[in-house]
Amino acid sequence: MDGLTGAVQERIRAESAPSGHQMMKTTNGYSTIFLAIGILLTGEAFQFLKFASRHYYIIYNLLALGLTQAVGQLFLYVMVSDFGPLAVSIVTTTRKCFTVLASVLFFGNTLNSRQWFGAAAVFAGLFLDIFYSKGKSPPKKKEKEDKKNLMDSK
Repeated sequence: MDGLTGAVQERIRAESAPSGHQMMKTTNGYSTIFLAIGILLTGEAFQFLKFASRHYYIIYNLLALGLTQAVGQLFLYVMVSDFGPLAVSIVTTTRKCFTVLASVLFFGNTLNSRQWFGAAAVFAGLFLDIFYSKGKSPPKKKEKEDKKNLMDSK
């Protein structure tokens, strides 16, 4: 599914240019509808209410989790609308790698040799991308317009 997500986001971004807030609102709106139907049909909603009434203190944890997830989601949707899905992919991959390294450094978790190789490959790719993209300047406005006009004429 991840391979499809970037292409779909790029197409939506090119055709309608929604803001990050609009994308987040629409995505979460549809998710809420589908999940509400699912938890009602499976009975999970009622089981959760029983559990939450016995363990009322989890509400604070759920509110904190929801708030932090909303801030993180908003950041990613704004990135998609402003910079495109490729930038989001790079940021999320980098975050995951740093999370793994922090887990090793601060919590004493271990990685086997294949996992260390994978982490090194990701960081090498990121550094090579930074190194080789430094010399390239972004396309000038006239070049962008020329490309757009060329594509429109086809």
